[in-house]
Amino acid sequence: MKEVTKDVYLKWYEDMQFWRKFEDKLAALYIQQKVRGFLHLYNGQEAVLAGALHAMDLSKDKMITAYRNHVQPIGMGVDPRKVMAELLGKVTGTSKGMGGSMHIFSKEHGFYGGHGIVGAQIPVGAGIAFADKYFGRDGVTLTYFGDGAARQGSLHEAFNMAMLWKLPVVFIVENNGYAMGTSVERTANHTDIWKLGLGYEMPCGPVDGMNPVKVAEAMHEAIDRARRGDGPTFLELKTYRYRGHSMSDAQLYRSKEEVEEYKKIDPITQVLDVIKENNYATEAEIEAIDERVKNLVEECATFAEESEFPQPQQLYDVVYEQENYPFLPHKL
Repeated sequence: MKEVTKDVYLKWYEDMQFWRKFEDKLAALYIQQKVRGFLHLYNGQEAVLAGALHAMDLSKDKMITAYRNHVQPIGMGVDPRKVMAELLGKVTGTSKGMGGSMHIFSKEHGFYGGHGIVGAQIPVGAGIAFADKYFGRDGVTLTYFGDGAARQGSLHEAFNMAMLWKLPVVFIVENNGYAMGTSVERTANHTDIWKLGLGYEMPCGPVDGMNPVKVAEAMHEAIDRARRGDGPTFLELKTYRYRGHSMSDAQLYRSKEEVEEYKKIDPITQVLDVIKENNYATEAEIEAIDERVKNLVEECATFAEESEFPQPQQLYDVVYEQENYPFLPHKL
């Protein structure tokens, strides 16, 4: 695995801090009714993405996930201003304002969504991996889903085929404890979700999803296995979300005290502690990072708010184009 150096820790801190503040800004915009529909925030789960990116080769690896999907494409290289614009439904967004919060997408940067149907991305992720193997592209697909989606039947079909064909895919359940609002303990007679891999003789195991180093180590091993042609791995990243399932979630299923307990092992705080303990940055340098983050978030919000909404013509432009039916001229 690539060494976790001073520069890595500083990048992790700046990236995770930006992702956290980006989501906080979206929460504020949602309250102002500038973000419509549902809004699922990633606060608390940042180490999952930071660790994965450290192990990935972004020139050929891919990622697919569910609808808690705003910061992943940013980590993969998508312009955060375009992500913010998409959430506000603006034409400058990643899908020209028509995908919204749950459907961020960028083929250019290897990010394949953003899926609103629970568990839908699991077989799709296996399919992307199949295409990479078929065309000899040497890429690995990271397929994320939540603990609620682990109960979907399509998971078993995808696991079986991925093992049968030794597909270059890493299946990752981000177990934040509650799915939408029901604890893991109430959805099955077992709480170790990673053990589902045992039925398929798939390498599997639990990972501390609040620590980016632990995530990076597990991801590196799984990605390396997939790239060698030895097939998939199933990882259960045990993490926690500080906010509700979505902005409309009253969170009656847990106490504020529980949330505060998890904040004591906050991934950003863990990284910052290492930075301070090893004198990787002075207080002034840390403050400078925080200021850069704040300014970039505001830049994203300004860009999104000042962008235009799509024109009605766009509805026709993105549906179909038929040569012998010239009455709906396309502009895209």
